[in-house]
Amino acid sequence: MFLADGWKDFRVLDAGGGMKLERWKQVTLLRPDPQAVWPMAEHAADAVYIRSDAGGGHWEMRTQLPESWTVQYRDLTFLVRPTGFKHTGLFPEQAVNWDWMRGELARWKQSCDRAPRVLNLFAYTGGATVACAAEGAEVVHVDAAKGMVAWAKDNAAESGLGEAHIRYIVDDCVKFVKRELRRGNRYDGIVMDPPSYGRGPTGELWKIENDLYPIVADCAALLSDDPAFFLINSYTTGLAASVLKNVLRVALPAGDAVSDEVGLPIERDGLVLPCGASGRWTPKR
Repeated sequence: MFLADGWKDFRVLDAGGGMKLERWKQVTLLRPDPQAVWPMAEHAADAVYIRSDAGGGHWEMRTQLPESWTVQYRDLTFLVRPTGFKHTGLFPEQAVNWDWMRGELARWKQSCDRAPRVLNLFAYTGGATVACAAEGAEVVHVDAAKGMVAWAKDNAAESGLGEAHIRYIVDDCVKFVKRELRRGNRYDGIVMDPPSYGRGPTGELWKIENDLYPIVADCAALLSDDPAFFLINSYTTGLAASVLKNVLRVALPAGDAVSDEVGLPIERDGLVLPCGASGRWTPKR
């Protein structure tokens, strides 16, 4: 398992009963997690996300919370806030992939005399964008949601990267990749975090089972002659980690492809909370 165990400002205190209890710096949140099917004792929390029988839900504030606050991971700082769809604007388990990408970029720079170029697709609030930019990469950040792109800019500023070479684009990722192919642009690193299901800014339908391989195959043609990495993240429950490895092996040039679950340590009894899967590819060196 790829285990994100390097956090100091974030901890999973407990999980079970379809919920997880997290401490985000000074704030404790209790929110749903369908993977936590074992039982858990009752806990107090500053805020609890209550699901609605009709879909969606709302936060029940038990104490007065700031509208937003920051958490730090190594030299990176992120703005977090409880949103109406239970998220906080950050997937902390991805820290294990931030570290991995930074390591691959550092190795790449040892043999190249220019800044690496990284494409971040379905980029959300820019965790991977900020991590790669902190390693000196020029990043193109693409997401269909204007609000998430604005949040990513805030995260870059919080990390002291407001003037970094980051290009923010609000667009449908599939269409953007097609245009990049026509333009002849190339990237040394590509990371994507596609949803299970979604729609682009003008109603474009995305379903991961149908659309993941085609976009990866297109992105393979965007890789430079001397690439650093390719990373796919998935939170789709029915999609096994090995599927990501197979997609990378079939779509990309010869290289090393590995995949595994991504997880967060739970403080109770040394358990681990599974948080989706990642597939990683690096060229043969």
